[in-house]
Amino acid sequence: MRAPRYDILFEPVAIGALQAKNRFFQVPHCNGGGHRDPSAAAAMRAVKAEGGWGVVFTEQCEIHPTSEITPFIELRLWDDQDIPALARMAEQIKAHGALAGIQLAYSGINGPNFYSREVPRAVTALPIRTFTNDPLQARALDKAEIGDLRRWFLNAAKRARQAGFDLICLYGAHGFGIFQHFLSPATNQRSDEYGGSLENRSRFLRETVTDIRDALGEELAISLRIALEERDGFTNAEMRDFIEMHRDLPDLWDVARGSWEECSATSRFEEEGAQQHLAAGIRELTDKPVVGVGRFTSPDVMVRQITSGVLDFIGCARPSIADPFLPRKIEEGRIEDIRECIGCNICIAGDMTMSISRCTQNPAFMEEWRKGWHPETMNPKGASANVLVVGSGPAGLEAARALSLRGYEVVLAEARDTLGGRVTRESALPGLATWARVKDYRIYQLSQRANVQTHVASPLNAEDILQFGFAHVAIATGAVWRRDGVSRQHVTPMPIDASMPLYTPDDLMDGNIPDGEVLVYDDDHYYIGGVLAELLVQNGARVVLLTPAPLVSEWSVNTLEQPFIHKRLLDLGVEIRLNQGMLAIDKNHIVANCIHSGKTEHIPAQAVVMVASRTPVDALYLRLQERREDWRDAGIRSVTRFGDAEAPAPIAWAVYAGHRYARELDGEPPRGDAPAFRREVAQLGDMTGGMNGTDMNRQ
Repeated sequence: MRAPRYDILFEPVAIGALQAKNRFFQVPHCNGGGHRDPSAAAAMRAVKAEGGWGVVFTEQCEIHPTSEITPFIELRLWDDQDIPALARMAEQIKAHGALAGIQLAYSGINGPNFYSREVPRAVTALPIRTFTNDPLQARALDKAEIGDLRRWFLNAAKRARQAGFDLICLYGAHGFGIFQHFLSPATNQRSDEYGGSLENRSRFLRETVTDIRDALGEELAISLRIALEERDGFTNAEMRDFIEMHRDLPDLWDVARGSWEECSATSRFEEEGAQQHLAAGIRELTDKPVVGVGRFTSPDVMVRQITSGVLDFIGCARPSIADPFLPRKIEEGRIEDIRECIGCNICIAGDMTMSISRCTQNPAFMEEWRKGWHPETMNPKGASANVLVVGSGPAGLEAARALSLRGYEVVLAEARDTLGGRVTRESALPGLATWARVKDYRIYQLSQRANVQTHVASPLNAEDILQFGFAHVAIATGAVWRRDGVSRQHVTPMPIDASMPLYTPDDLMDGNIPDGEVLVYDDDHYYIGGVLAELLVQNGARVVLLTPAPLVSEWSVNTLEQPFIHKRLLDLGVEIRLNQGMLAIDKNHIVANCIHSGKTEHIPAQAVVMVASRTPVDALYLRLQERREDWRDAGIRSVTRFGDAEAPAPIAWAVYAGHRYARELDGEPPRGDAPAFRREVAQLGDMTGGMNGTDMNRQ
């Protein structure tokens, strides 16, 4: 059923003594659950295998309590107690015919050990390097401890085999893994046989692989995940020398960029396949297969990676989240059904905030076990027949799509001339074009459904809806940006002189773009303030961006793009003022205040763009609630608001809200005050032992 040009993607490929059934390789990626949510993580990986991925890996798995990366929540394989949870994951992956892989990690200078309280150990004594600038340092491993570390990796490999995994990945990329720390002259400043030359810096990796090979033979295939370059460390040329020097050391080379921020750059800053120039030619240096990443979503781009000799496997993390069934859809000739990753990195934000990860495109991500949601299969239709969805933004589009798959007759009404709501408007802004995939995918899916009617330029009032006779009314009318400054600095409106031209993001997205000296006040702290500053510069304005936060677009630290946003704005000539709020807007200036000292100053401006909070557009919902006594005569069983119309949030939240509404319609009401999802609770330990510190299990 697939197009012949894609046949090469489905060829089996050997990895050591194993054979992957195709070239689709889900590289290790985090999910915000880790050791806290093992069943949720296992079910998520199982869905990838069901969707056709030939190889499915875990996220990084900490091998020993002397190096753990708190506060971030990853997997653990510290001792035998951790095996059952990981065995569940391996079993579910292999049940669908995929090879199950586990990534083994020792964090070194990235491991502050806040949970274990062990003194951090690293290749060289250096400050701990994390996202949170932890105020402590690691001490250097001595030679005996390097021997211990080799044994710990061997123990972890044995436990991985016992848990049922087929492959292990030794993590040395993104600046996080001890293997990268040994290889890099920036973090390896040793003067013994483990430091200095490339051969010496490679010694620990060679020894560790040899230990595992000698003990396990070909029972486990070994992959090395290494950085292709490193800022202030090794160059791409030096890593090519390393690979050629060790061309037969692993069973597979997993290559990635040096830092996580660069490797997982958002679509705003990197195109699909952006790492090709770093990986090209590596395949010629080794006899072993090579996997690489590049936010691959296009099957044709994937094919070119193979036919050009750059890669043997198509490595995907974020695209496998957005559509776990991507391989199967290519195989079945359903290219148009692929939910393409938009590169927003909301998934990464789940890991960064130590919460369950989300996906803008795939609302079922990490809900496969918790709520029983399958990304491709909806629950059967309930007793009702039809639903009116008012509003075609991300929440309304997803609700209509999911409801139609359940079998409801759906009418989607949109007041504007075009579908897509905020996604249509925001994707027209600088750098956000890829976000249009959120609406494009759903609009196409709706166009293929005979049980969906779509009406644009159709504003509705309560009287209209009461006359239609729909069983359920879904209100997804979105939100608008506030003009009064209410957000985080101000919980009540600020003083504003009416003579100052004042704009909101909605005004700019409507095409009303000021010029001259424009001040952007960003009290939202995600992407929109920086994007609008970029838009203003493109239209000839001289821009000052003022924010109460200590960083531009502060929350985008969680999507790994904050440094890139800051640099771009500087390159565009935007004047950035941090830790400064706005007390008032006068006729030709604003009154700014230092967040810390309270000191004020006047900043001249010819216009102000207010990026504050948003107000739900819920008048229709409230009016229908006022007419509740008329519902029965109108045949209405429920009126529900969701998405931004209920509580404004990022687009991923709106998609999730629309999907949840569709899943739960006509369902059983929640019982009591219990959570609306399954969770795992830690088993209580024995209170009788170990209290005096002499009866602890040590490795």
